[in-house]
Amino acid sequence: MTDSTRSFKTRYTKAETQKIANSIRRQILGIAIRSGGCYLSQACSSAEIIAALYTKIMNLGPSAGNWDAIPFPGVPGPDNMDYQHGSLYNGAPAPDKDRFFVSCCHYASVIYCALAATGRINPAALDKFNVDGWNMEMIGAEHSPGFENTAGSLGQTVSIAAGTAHARKIKGETGLVYCLLGDGELQEGQTWECIQTAGHYKLDNFVVVIDANGQQVEGAIKDQMTEEPLVDRFESFGAKCVTCNGHDIDDIVKACRTGHKNRPLVVICRTHGYTGVPLLKKKWPLLHFVRISAEERPEYEKVYEELGGKC
Repeated sequence: MTDSTRSFKTRYTKAETQKIANSIRRQILGIAIRSGGCYLSQACSSAEIIAALYTKIMNLGPSAGNWDAIPFPGVPGPDNMDYQHGSLYNGAPAPDKDRFFVSCCHYASVIYCALAATGRINPAALDKFNVDGWNMEMIGAEHSPGFENTAGSLGQTVSIAAGTAHARKIKGETGLVYCLLGDGELQEGQTWECIQTAGHYKLDNFVVVIDANGQQVEGAIKDQMTEEPLVDRFESFGAKCVTCNGHDIDDIVKACRTGHKNRPLVVICRTHGYTGVPLLKKKWPLLHFVRISAEERPEYEKVYEELGGKC
C-alpha cells in the first residue's frame, strides 16, 4: 500500500476493535522480547482504551501525516523548525473534528501501533521504533506520530488540552478535545488546577481519559501517594466523573459518551498492567519499564505466539 492508495476506515465492529487492542499488545511484547525491554505494561493496560478511542469514540479525519517513518534530525529549535507535526496523523485540523492530546508520552509505542492498525501510518514504520534519527521515538514529542505536543513534566499536557478546548469553544468549533492521562500524573498539582479551570469555564467539549492502572515508577500508587476517592475529587473540582472497566470496549465507549453539559468529562478506566501478558503479574507493581532477561525470553515468546491467534 502506498501513501496515495492507503485506505481509511471509519466504522469498526467491537470484534475488530478488540483485535486491534490484541495486536497492540502483541507488537509491543515483540519489541520487548527483541530489545530486552520497553514500556510493555502500559500497552497491556491501555490497549482497549486507545483502540476504542481511535475506532469508536473520536471523530478524526484521515491522516495527513507521512505514510512512512521519516528522519528527524534533532530537537526543534531556531535552526530546526522544518519538521512534520505529529498531530497530522490524527487528521488535518478542522472545526468539526476532534483533537487528541497524549500526556503520558511514554505510551508512544501504543499510539504508533494504533495508528498503524487504523491505516494512519505504514505498519512498516514500526521498524524504526526507537531508532536514532527517526521520528518513531520511545518517548513521544510534538514531531512524533499522533502527538500534539511535547509533554515535558507530567501534568502540563492536560492544561494545554484544556486551553485548546477553551479556545475552540470561544471560536464556536464543534469538535471535542480528548486528553489521555496516566493515574500517576494525578499527583501533580497542575492537573487539579486544570480541572478546576475547565470546570469554571464550563468546558463541556473537553474529555479526559485516564488509564488508572495503579502503578508508577516506584511501584503501586497507593503506596506512594493517596489519590482516592478520585470520583469525588474530580466532581468537587467541577468535572463530571465516571469510572469504567478499561478492558471492556463497550464500557469504555459508554463512559466516554456520558452526558456532561457545562462540565468537562473525566473517564477513569480501571486497568491492569499485565492484561494479556499474565507473566507480568509476577513483576507487579514494578512494571513501569519491563525488562525481559534471556532466561525469561522463552516464556514470553510463548505468550507472543498465543496472542497471534487473537489478532
